[in-house]
Amino acid sequence: MLTAVGVIVLKLLAWKWTGSVGLLSDALESGVNLAAALATVAAVAVAARPPDDDHAYGHDKIEFFASGFEGALIVTAAVGIFWTAVPRLFAPETPHALGPGLALSALASGLNLLTARVLLRTGRERHSPALTADGHHLMSDVWSSIGVLAGMLLVWLTGWPLLDPLIALAVACYIVVMGVRLVREAASGLLDRALPEPQRKAIDGVLEAFRERGVDFHAIRTRSSGARQFVSLHVLVPDEWSVRRGHDLVEQLEDDLRAVLPAGIIFTHMEPLNDPKSWEDQALHR
Repeated sequence: MLTAVGVIVLKLLAWKWTGSVGLLSDALESGVNLAAALATVAAVAVAARPPDDDHAYGHDKIEFFASGFEGALIVTAAVGIFWTAVPRLFAPETPHALGPGLALSALASGLNLLTARVLLRTGRERHSPALTADGHHLMSDVWSSIGVLAGMLLVWLTGWPLLDPLIALAVACYIVVMGVRLVREAASGLLDRALPEPQRKAIDGVLEAFRERGVDFHAIRTRSSGARQFVSLHVLVPDEWSVRRGHDLVEQLEDDLRAVLPAGIIFTHMEPLNDPKSWEDQALHR
């Protein structure tokens, strides 16, 4: 949080020092970073609450709301950049004192890079969509800042002021793409999209090993909810098996699935393999 405030201050100083609309666009995006960081902190705090009577599956999905909110903020910042930069296309102004301004902006970008790497590593370790989204957002800020710095250096070397608003507009287009991607990913999570293909393949590998024991599976469904992954499936065992034998196999199956999905919540339903009714309940609404 303190890093985000420091970066905003440095970038606003760089803008005030130079009058560059390109550096202003960079500062506006960093302002979004601060609002997004606040939303992320709140979402992670809510997601950490244990399940209760009203939320038996936990509160993890709040992280998708935070991710979508961040994407919407990014798009809003892009609109502000367009609003500021377009008039400069028709009345270009030469930025001044670019040397000190670029130095301040470079320092701010370095701080963002360090913070982004920490967020991405933590997000992967905790399987947190909110932290991962915030990390990707900061990385987008780093790359757009590098583009702005390179463009401002060209303005300094060439003396061509039209480059300044053109760079700002390029930054705006770039962060619009990032914002839309975050909103789309958040919507996918809220709509219970299946787990990514690598995780589904890991699940299939576990199930294939159990099929060699004469059992089968259907109604296999997966989804994610914040930091957790949910898997539900029906386990069809030979008719002559005892309940105890089937139960022992299901327990081992769940242990093996959790080995490939450490954050996985596994739901199983055992059925007799040769009962026709066992094959009639594969639909979600049966």
